Amino acid sequence: MKNVKNIAIVAAVVLAAGAIMALKHGKKAAPAAGSVARAGVAASAPQGKVLPRLVDLGAGKCIPCKMMKPILDDLKATCAETFKTEFIDVWENPDSGKQYGINIIPTQIFFGADGRELFRHEGFFSKEDILGKWRDFGVGPNVK
Repeated sequence: MKNVKNIAIVAAVVLAAGAIMALKHGKKAAPAAGSVARAGVAASAPQGKVLPRLVDLGAGKCIPCKMMKPILDDLKATCAETFKTEFIDVWENPDSGKQYGINIIPTQIFFGADGRELFRHEGFFSKEDILGKWRDFGVGPNVK
């Protein structure tokens, strides 16, 4: 049982190192039109209201990133009136990782409605923690 635990730890470290190397040495690809948002630029709601936004930088094949996908999809669906949620695949768009200055994936960056970076988190981030962080900034339900 101890060997299985050690193997799992080594595998996790190897995956993380591979993700970092892929980001640093990934092939150059032109970002898809409209897929990379400019850092610090606030999102606009359909009625012209500027919303704060959450940008998650990850990759479709990264295990923690896969764990983030249903959370991000849920936030897009349930919090669209409160803040914008974006996902950028840095393996498909390596320049976007450089643009946002990320070190590891997934990375979540919270931007205020003014486009200013408020907070940055590296690694898996639960829905409850994301919503709690927005509440810390006065965004979302139960804000006084």
